[in-house]
Amino acid sequence: MKDYKENIFIDPSVRFGKPCIKGTRISVYDILSWLASGMEMDEIISDYPELTKSDIQACLAYAADRENRIRVA
Repeated sequence: MKDYKENIFIDPSVRFGKPCIKGTRISVYDILSWLASGMEMDEIISDYPELTKSDIQACLAYAADRENRIRVA
């Protein structure tokens, strides 16, 4: 699984502490909701050229890791 920590940061002063892509104010939730609504990676990158495929994959890895941690707890 991709090490999402290279791409994602959490800062209480940015988007109320939601996990975001480094160097942006785009949250993991934003990206996951775009994917869930049917947007393709290339469409997201076209709309937000500051993002990379690696950033989007990091969001998926973050969500998978979080789901696993919730399930184990």
